[in-house]
Amino acid sequence: MTVDLTNVFQQIDGDYDNLKELLREAVAIQSVSGDPSKRDETIRMVHWMKEKLETIGTVCELADLGTQELEGKTVKLPPVLLGTLGNDKNKKTLLVYGHLDVQPAAKSDGWDTEPFELVEKDGKLFGRGSSDDKGPVLCWLHAIRAAQKNNIELPVNVKFCFEGMEESGSVGLPELLEREKDRFLAGVDFVCISDSYWLGTKKPCLTYGLRGICSFFVEVTGIKQDLHSGVFGGVIHEPLQDLMWVMAQLTTVDNRIKIPGLYEQVAPLSAAEEKTYDDIEFDVAEFRDSVGATHLPTEDKKTLLLRRWREPSLAFHGIEGAFYGPGEKTVIPSKVIGKFSIRIVPDMDPEEVNRLTVEYLNKVWAERGSPNVFKPRPGHSAKPWVVDVNDSNFLAGARAMKRVHGVEPDRIREGCSIPITLTFQELTGKSVLLLPLGAADDMAHSQNEKNNKWNYVEGVKTLLAYIMELGSA
Repeated sequence: MTVDLTNVFQQIDGDYDNLKELLREAVAIQSVSGDPSKRDETIRMVHWMKEKLETIGTVCELADLGTQELEGKTVKLPPVLLGTLGNDKNKKTLLVYGHLDVQPAAKSDGWDTEPFELVEKDGKLFGRGSSDDKGPVLCWLHAIRAAQKNNIELPVNVKFCFEGMEESGSVGLPELLEREKDRFLAGVDFVCISDSYWLGTKKPCLTYGLRGICSFFVEVTGIKQDLHSGVFGGVIHEPLQDLMWVMAQLTTVDNRIKIPGLYEQVAPLSAAEEKTYDDIEFDVAEFRDSVGATHLPTEDKKTLLLRRWREPSLAFHGIEGAFYGPGEKTVIPSKVIGKFSIRIVPDMDPEEVNRLTVEYLNKVWAERGSPNVFKPRPGHSAKPWVVDVNDSNFLAGARAMKRVHGVEPDRIREGCSIPITLTFQELTGKSVLLLPLGAADDMAHSQNEKNNKWNYVEGVKTLLAYIMELGSA
């Protein structure tokens, strides 16, 4: 029997101030997992969330992951928060995953506001983590609270797995989940993750595929220390010049990858699958404007979506060791490390991608002819993921989306990587639903990350509706 949630949804609308306050508290905790100086804050964020889950009756435990070496320091890994709400043997069990850590952010990076202070402007909630992933994590808490306030019994047991290292490769989590396969993960019937985004800004969607990732480091050294460019410029082989030349050989101007053998690994596109792209609602001009671009490599909707979801891509992320900051520093760096990654799709294999990429980098380096020392190496990697759109978990999510938004959600893939998705699917033997709550222009990982007030509130309703729909899944 379908439970009428009309009054509950109205109460959620009226509870916005409380929803916003909790998000403000969460954003203020600078849980940047990749920064060892912020590790205590990341750990504090996990404890903060534990306290919030306990207020709705969740039995929580903190799973210790030990330590890691980070930037020459031994630092404690944030514990993983495991929670159980309900243990009714007559009910199925939903496992919810989310992450509590965030990407680095500073106002000097180009933010209009302080990134760790939640600011509401024009119906948008700006702050690091407001959309990725603290806002969606809090939507689960608010949804269950709303049900409890209205004495609505949840039709499923709910388990929570919240980590603090997702933005740094989920260090230690796959191993923990493997150990917990026959305990915490036992009896899980559904898995849901809300850590992806709508295709646009108006119509909801459900995600059935993700690209994987292979990251790389390219190190060039050649002199024992940084040198004065006026004294030594023109008379030494500069590592930064070499690195920039090598990295420029990886892609064409229209973002096609030049590494031989990569595109040949991509699974063939069937005519039936290609046709599904015709019906997806996507405004190319809106997408272009949302990122502030004047031109795109392609303006064709289908081609753009295929490149975004179903083809590999290569992106550059930065150069360690080169001067970065306001003003000038006329120095020749002695050691530089270029960083880039390749997003991979079915049927690409991470190990083969790593091999082909390093092989190509060494070939290009030989063509450069520099006497400097060149060390390319792969970093972390993750496989791509695809799920059946007719699975009962997926269909429950679709019904929930339509119940809240009044339209059938688009079925899409996404270009980002959530490596733990495949881990959950393999260990539980159940499908994983990616249920996006945020808009395409939320700018996760970028300056001025935000969560629309409307998406935040409607996200609470969507997750509550999804939980209730699982009762008939």
